[in-house]
Amino acid sequence: MRDAPTLPPALRRMDATLDGLAFVCRVLTGVALVILTVIFGWLVFGRYVLNATPTWVEQVALLLVMLIAFLGAAVGVHENTHLSVSVLRTAVPPHVRKVFVIITDLTMAGFGGLMLWYGAQLTLFKWGSLIPLIQLPEGLRSLPLTIGGALILLFSLGHLIRLALGVDARTDSIE
Repeated sequence: MRDAPTLPPALRRMDATLDGLAFVCRVLTGVALVILTVIFGWLVFGRYVLNATPTWVEQVALLLVMLIAFLGAAVGVHENTHLSVSVLRTAVPPHVRKVFVIITDLTMAGFGGLMLWYGAQLTLFKWGSLIPLIQLPEGLRSLPLTIGGALILLFSLGHLIRLALGVDARTDSIE
């Protein structure tokens, strides 16, 4: 947590909650990456040693990659490590830079909201059909999109709240 003693209690709780969500995402993506590695090891072993390719691996791998990508992107937004071009931001005066940071955070919040909205619609639409070979709901493919969108929205709103209160500690945002 960032400079906790000087922050209001509500902001400390918000930071703790968002940090906790980011931690859970990091753990889930780490576990998913380990599982992905293990099942691809099984795929190679099955194909070349047993001469019987496990066909379910590709479908499970797609689900895991979606989980890793969208939860990882949300953590990147929270920790301000997502891909961004900061050359223009750093070349302008601080008061203009603050406007650029606000626009960036609003854009990210809007993008997360769209991911949440359309991802939820897609998840609900596809939930009734099954993924071939693994017989799980097809909606699981877009569920990480929905959850990732919700987290990007939350994390971006958290940044905007900290900006509004003048306690944004991101190094690239406002010096």
